[in-house]
Amino acid sequence: METAAVKLLSMGIAIGLGVLGPGIGLALATKAIIESIARQPEAEGQISKYFYIGAGLIEACAIYALLVVILIAFVIK
Repeated sequence: METAAVKLLSMGIAIGLGVLGPGIGLALATKAIIESIARQPEAEGQISKYFYIGAGLIEACAIYALLVVILIAFVIK
């Protein structure tokens, strides 16, 4: 297999698997916050604050996967 083909394949696998986990995690967190707000509507502000912090941390994982893909594309020969 050519080096370019292996590089493209590894980039696709890295970003695909790299966003799979954060995507599932964000979906589960969103489901939990909706259920929490449905049970206690008066606590929406507090619950939302923690959700935004958690969502930011989850999204950071996807950004790290993007960083790995960029490293594969430009650094690895």
